[in-house]
Amino acid sequence: MSRLLCLSIISVAASGCSGDDCGTQGAFEFGLTVSSDQVHLTYGDLVAGANNDCPDSAAPAGVVSLTIMGTQMGGTGLFTICIGRPDQLATMPLTLDLGPVPTGTVQGQHMCDNGTNKAGFALVFNGNLGLHRTCGATIDAVSVGISGTVAVKPS
Repeated sequence: MSRLLCLSIISVAASGCSGDDCGTQGAFEFGLTVSSDQVHLTYGDLVAGANNDCPDSAAPAGVVSLTIMGTQMGGTGLFTICIGRPDQLATMPLTLDLGPVPTGTVQGQHMCDNGTNKAGFALVFNGNLGLHRTCGATIDAVSVGISGTVAVKPS
């Protein structure tokens, strides 16, 4: 679903709190790691926007999907994930639906107002996925782990 050097589109199918419970709470700005024995990539500088890019037809009225975008540390790769149910992300781990053979979960921490609160929140990834790698004219598949706790700022 994406190239190894440009982790571009990742799809996942986030609740309310207030005050001191909201925010990134010490999550790393570049805390998302995608790695295998062949490569180690770090992503961060994530920003969330309630853009409704991947609405879930089963979502309650008023729940707007979140698009979260970031960049590769020291590189040109991009990271994008769309969360169709931000109302669920803060209360339960959601199954990763990233690439050809995904396993694992993503969950929000310290998330308020379905991810739109100005304090931001953190995402915790733990899983595996398959990526398409393009090196010149050669395209192949690589299995990688995706893990870490990463800060997400509002747009």
